[in-house]
Amino acid sequence: MEKRGRGAKALHAAPQQPPVTPRKERRPSMFEKEAYAQILRERLRESIHDVQYVEPPFDDSIADLGKEWKSALAKLKFANSYRMEPLKKFQAHSVETKVQQILKESLQDVKYDDKVFSHLSLELADRILSSVKEFGYHRYKFIIKVLFIQKTGQAINIASRWIWDVAWDSWVSAKHETETYVVLVLVFALYCE
Repeated sequence: MEKRGRGAKALHAAPQQPPVTPRKERRPSMFEKEAYAQILRERLRESIHDVQYVEPPFDDSIADLGKEWKSALAKLKFANSYRMEPLKKFQAHSVETKVQQILKESLQDVKYDDKVFSHLSLELADRILSSVKEFGYHRYKFIIKVLFIQKTGQAINIASRWIWDVAWDSWVSAKHETETYVVLVLVFALYCE
């Protein structure tokens, strides 16, 4: 038993130091001299390609890279056309008549069935997209929504919000109605400069 008091000597243990763990090697940055080739070796470790030496593509030329994996790294560069407006503006009326025609042809004798309509909506969207692309609106991206709504005496409100250029972007809606269901198609045309 230890005596504590005035004259008692306290036993002080030396503070324990944490065990020394080896430091992890930091990953090299791709901007260091030899690091780019090392990063590529790590990424292609299990592939059949063997990277001998690679000059980092700090400049715009990628022509010096090996032919085996040049296609994986090459980026297509196009010259700027500085075109801020489309060659042919989206004409909503012609697209609307084409969509109405597709709806009449496709849904002529179709009765309401939710299992069939899930597949049919995809087919209609694909047909409408391909027919709209045939008009040749360059640099336009198209979004097609096909909605099948069963008639059970209910009301429905559909809203969409977009940030777009009022001068060039547009949209079209087309409706096909039968005794048991209503089909609503929305085609959004967005111009990409």
